[in-house]
Amino acid sequence: MSDSQQRHPVRKHPMKLSTSVILMVSAVIASVLLVVHMLYFVQVSDTTRDGVKDKALAVARTMADLPETKRALLLPPDSNIIQPIASSVQKRNDLLFIVVTNMDGIRYSHPNTDVISHHFIGDDINPALLGKENVSINKGTLDEALRVFTPVYDNNHKQIGVVAIGISLVKVTEQINKSRWSILWTVLFGMIVGALGTYCLVRMLKRILFGLEPYEISTLFEQRQAMLQSIKEGVIAVDDLAHVTLINQTARQIFQETATDVAPDENTLPLIANLRDVVNTGIPRRDEEINFKGRLLLSNTVPVRNNGVIIGAICTFRDKTEVSQLMQRLSGMVNYADSLRERSHEFMNKLHVILGLLHMKSYAQLEDYILKTANNYQAEIGSLLLKIKSPVIAGFLLSKINRAYDTRHLLTLSDDSLLPDNNNEDQVAALITVLGNLIENALDALGEQPDGEVSVLLHYQNGQLACIVSDDGPGIEPENIETIFEKGVSSKGDQRGMGLFLAKQQVESLGGSVNVESEPDVYTQFFVQLPWDAERKSS
Repeated sequence: MSDSQQRHPVRKHPMKLSTSVILMVSAVIASVLLVVHMLYFVQVSDTTRDGVKDKALAVARTMADLPETKRALLLPPDSNIIQPIASSVQKRNDLLFIVVTNMDGIRYSHPNTDVISHHFIGDDINPALLGKENVSINKGTLDEALRVFTPVYDNNHKQIGVVAIGISLVKVTEQINKSRWSILWTVLFGMIVGALGTYCLVRMLKRILFGLEPYEISTLFEQRQAMLQSIKEGVIAVDDLAHVTLINQTARQIFQETATDVAPDENTLPLIANLRDVVNTGIPRRDEEINFKGRLLLSNTVPVRNNGVIIGAICTFRDKTEVSQLMQRLSGMVNYADSLRERSHEFMNKLHVILGLLHMKSYAQLEDYILKTANNYQAEIGSLLLKIKSPVIAGFLLSKINRAYDTRHLLTLSDDSLLPDNNNEDQVAALITVLGNLIENALDALGEQPDGEVSVLLHYQNGQLACIVSDDGPGIEPENIETIFEKGVSSKGDQRGMGLFLAKQQVESLGGSVNVESEPDVYTQFFVQLPWDAERKSS
């Protein structure tokens, strides 16, 4: 055997479904028909024998009641009164023999006239001589026969003889064989019906199973399970009653990580509520962001239809928090690089100015320009980098300072600010999210009028970071203070109101808090408290 054959052994496919069903159903039908045939054959045989016996008894009783029979038994056996009658009745009823005897067993009639006046052969006549009807199988001078005996009584009810009638067993067998044909036709009809039923059953099963064999279905099921458990997306499926029918390992891990140790339902999992809604409406819900216990899930929910009828729904989702954290971190680094690029370009311009002043030997102006440039750098970038040790947050704030400058406003970092570096990506991402939303909202509130000011204070102490973002914009009306953190609440129009909602949930999921104070037409201040795992470095 080759190595490839050892690594990939030939898989023996089991018997086809159609063959298995046909053999199984045929075996069942054949067994049932065989048992029925045997029982029916026994019953038909018994019924045929009973019919023949009853026929013989009826003829015997009729012969016993004939006046000629009674009168002949009072005469000698060779009186030839009963023989013609017995011979006629025998032929008419296709009997083997009709024998009439007296109480001594002497024959008065017989198909063979030579044995008339001779004694009847067989002890089975004795019960009839004692006045009892009797049925037996015996052989006399003729073939073996079914023999029926009945007593003959005179008008005074005194027994004067016996009538014996014989029916050849060959005749009985022929009648049984004739009855057997009805059994065979019944069995044949049953086989035909069973074959048609089996064919229809196989066709129906193949249609239900989409023409697949059982081993193919099991293989597909194994592949489906492996696929569902290996993909990074969470998968939940429900039936038409919104009962969960499928949940893969990724989804279970997300529930466990969010401390959801109960069976998911619409009360504990917004995804189930979406699935129920899709089952009821049949309208897909695509690229929907759901905040679930501090995690941002990006979900797609679509109905499952069969012949146009909704039979359930399936939801695929992925934890967007990790992607968002990575994007925010990358965005911070990109902003940091952009800011450095802008500063580098600006610095090159300043070097050109310095070079020009040198050529013109304007040393006094050159000294003033260099001092002014150094002071500006120290005031803007140098002081920011001294206060903000996290390069991601520093780059983020530089980009926001430039953004504020582009909108003709001023974004300043308080002199009391101090932010150590932090390797906790969740906390860094939460701070970027909340700062980004608060600064953008402040710049939007300042509007197009120039010279607005936004101030940021970041102060770390004892594992906690206090963040204050304030602006001198129009402020927030008192009746709106309590609702600005609710989902969908915004003064900027429809399809807004998600930023503060998600920022607050993300901060609170880490054990922090977000609060706001505002006085209309004076100021607005947001207070953020966030745990901060400062990175401690030895000097």
